[in-house]
Amino acid sequence: MASSYANANNIGIPVSLYAVGTAQHVAPVLLVQLLVLAPFYVTILGVAGGAKVPWKRVVLQPLGNPMIIASALGVVVALTRWKVPELVQRPIDMLAGAAVPMVLLALGMSLAGRAPLQKGDGRVETVVATLLKLVGMPLVVWALGRFVFGLEGQHLLALVIMGALPTAQNVFLFASPYGRGTVVARDVILLTTVLCVGALLVVAWLLG
Repeated sequence: MASSYANANNIGIPVSLYAVGTAQHVAPVLLVQLLVLAPFYVTILGVAGGAKVPWKRVVLQPLGNPMIIASALGVVVALTRWKVPELVQRPIDMLAGAAVPMVLLALGMSLAGRAPLQKGDGRVETVVATLLKLVGMPLVVWALGRFVFGLEGQHLLALVIMGALPTAQNVFLFASPYGRGTVVARDVILLTTVLCVGALLVVAWLLG
């Protein structure tokens, strides 16, 4: 998950606006990640937990995730063009404003007293996932966009930029309740966020 789930919201929108001049390419990435990839990965995390849980519960488990529920409701509101009453919208906006700082705070707390890339903390997995995210994914996106879908110019640049984005903090948020790969998720998020600057500059230089 750390090698495929991109920070399309917090970093993708401003980077896309700066490099391409529009953020229209971000919305499909967000929707696919939240409505397709997130339920898939949550199901895998539930199965990998090792506990004997009925398959029905494992399959339905993603439907109880607040992020997935909120994303699905957002799609419904957008498609129906329903105007959410101010009384309902205001507390939602307050929660939305606090969501990202809370995730960053949790991620920062996990770094306290435990440096990244420690021996025995999945160092190899972290490096592999980082390379896949910053090198492998952009190359795959470029190849598919150029040779399969015949994209060029701005559209191709925008897609490859989406592929070169760092790992989203959501990966750590998903991993924490299950106690699976939290250190690897934390370290990959940190490394890809720092190193994505170089990756994005290379993409812009080659395709811009």
